Amino acid sequence: MRTLLNVVWLLFSGLWMALGYAVAGLVCFLLVVTVPWGIACFRIAAYALWPFGQRVVERPGAGVASGVGNVVWLVFAGIWLTLGHLTAGIGFFLTVIGIPFGIAHFKMIPVSLMPLGREIVPSDTAYPSYRWGTSR
Repeated sequence: MRTLLNVVWLLFSGLWMALGYAVAGLVCFLLVVTVPWGIACFRIAAYALWPFGQRVVERPGAGVASGVGNVVWLVFAGIWLTLGHLTAGIGFFLTVIGIPFGIAHFKMIPVSLMPLGREIVPSDTAYPSYRWGTSR
C-alpha cells in the first residue's frame, strides 16, 4: 500500500515539490554561505519524492548552530514553505481520496519549518535508537 501511495503522490505532488526543493538547494549551494540550508533542501527533496514509510525525527547532537540556522531559515523560507504545505494539505483534504496526501503534506510541515537538526528515517524504525544515537 505504501508503494501505491508513493507512486500516486509522486504524480500529483511529489515530483513538483522535490524539483522546487532541489532548485532551492542549488541556489543555496551557489551562495556558498547557505550550503547547510542547501543540504537540508536536498534532504527534504528526497523526502518529498517518497514520503510514505518515512518520518522526521530530531537528530541527536544538533547544537546551538542548528537552532540559530533554523531561526534564519524560518524568517526567510520556513514560514512560506509551511503555508504552502498547509494550503496544499487542506486542498487535498477537501476530497476523500486526497486525505492521505493531505496528511503527507502536514507531515512535511515540521521539516520545512525548521530543517536543521532533523533526520528522515524509515517509519518502521524504533524512535529511541535514533534519539540516543545508536545504530539501526
